[in-house]
Amino acid sequence: MKSLIPARKRRQFAQETRLAKVRRARKIDRILARVFPNARAELDFTNPFELLIATVLSAQTTDVRVNQVTPELFARYPGAHELAVATREDVEAIIRPTGFFRSKAANVIALAIQLVERHGGEVPRTQKELVKLPGVGVKTANVVLGNAFDTPGLTVDTHVGRLARRMGFTTNTDPLKVEADLQDLYDPRDLTLVSHRLIFMGRRICHARRPACGACPIANLCPSYGEGELDEQTAASLFAYGLTYPEGGWDFD
Repeated sequence: MKSLIPARKRRQFAQETRLAKVRRARKIDRILARVFPNARAELDFTNPFELLIATVLSAQTTDVRVNQVTPELFARYPGAHELAVATREDVEAIIRPTGFFRSKAANVIALAIQLVERHGGEVPRTQKELVKLPGVGVKTANVVLGNAFDTPGLTVDTHVGRLARRMGFTTNTDPLKVEADLQDLYDPRDLTLVSHRLIFMGRRICHARRPACGACPIANLCPSYGEGELDEQTAASLFAYGLTYPEGGWDFD
């Protein structure tokens, strides 16, 4: 079991310069790249339209649940033109397991209608146009831009916001302010993958209620180390989504 971060080091985190914070953020990202080499969007999609709809449906539910309903949804409504003429009742029946299915059904149908009427059925490639669509905010827009169009951007969901605060990179809770604070720390080209790695970390190790601190690969770089489970084996047992703790622990310098 690792020892707690000394009070002196905690003070250093609190007093670190911007340059030191940038270096720490990027070192954490390099470590997470090794822990999660396959970090990616965990919503299943084959084109921008599918990703856009799946992301809207993912609000207040899990990607796993969304992936359970989208095969049927996209089989029946493979594009904006088909979804635009769907009945709300039919869409509600398919997406019911995702929760809030009535408002989500209304949003995705209205979204499809706007795609047809304003964009010829195609998903727009700019944040400005995406956020005009029903049910689409900045987070959803950045997911689509980063993963469907290779336009780098941060996706500040609950995991990214939580980890950013725990790591001392922001004190804000507003996603737009968190996004601005994080953008200041990374190469813009890396932002999409930074998001994926932080989300993977939040889902698998740095849980909201009981983070696995004692088995954390970035423990020595995190000012919040010690807030969660400290026993190494107990902490490792908290890993989720099939992640396993390497025998002998992580080997990152």
